[in-house]
Amino acid sequence: MSEEVKKAEPEVEVKAAPAAAKNGEAPKKKFGGANNFSSENMTADNRGGRGRRDERSRGGDRNRGDRRNRRDDKPAEDKLFEEQTIAVDRVSRTVKGGRRLRFKALVVVGDKKNKVGVGVAKGADAQIAVQKASDIAKKNMITVPIVNTTIPHEVEVKFGGAHVLLKPAAPGTGIIAGGTIRAIIGTTGISNLLTKSLGSNNKVNIAYATVKALTSIVPRNEWVGAKGSRKDGKAVEKVSK
Repeated sequence: MSEEVKKAEPEVEVKAAPAAAKNGEAPKKKFGGANNFSSENMTADNRGGRGRRDERSRGGDRNRGDRRNRRDDKPAEDKLFEEQTIAVDRVSRTVKGGRRLRFKALVVVGDKKNKVGVGVAKGADAQIAVQKASDIAKKNMITVPIVNTTIPHEVEVKFGGAHVLLKPAAPGTGIIAGGTIRAIIGTTGISNLLTKSLGSNNKVNIAYATVKALTSIVPRNEWVGAKGSRKDGKAVEKVSK
């Protein structure tokens, strides 16, 4: 009886436990005769270069962005002219379909030496209007005669409703002027000047009157009776012997 029971019991195969690794390390698991390729044991090199591709792609995007930034940035050049926006106003015009809104910009450009120009332009956008006004100012620049950081003589000019008075000042006085006139004089090499706006408060008319006043200034060597000048006011050219 005992023998039959023993024969009926299924035979269970007993697998030998994996031998302990040397130096007390955990035994390596085997699957299909190869090492266990788990994500924990895999490095970037063992993943078929995936990590390197990701790094290359990220680096490529970063380099592409750098190239784009370098392309947009203009090369550093010496700034020849100083540009200052005096006013940007919104203007409207009534047409058949309704009101048409635009922007008008007043810009002054100077080289901080003896050249200055004023421009007025309109545009659908404020930035476009400023750019157009700046281009107009650069095309219509004038040369201002300067003597000892001031103008050689007093000048008074009217333009439209604006009435502007410019007077020379002693060193250390500074520029005594309002907003529009100060912005224009500040872009020139004049550092001492007395001014007064006697008429309209229109910024465009004041700007044009100031430029007209600066244009009407006569250099000292062209004055009547000055040394080296003629009676008609024209300068005498010096001939070197």
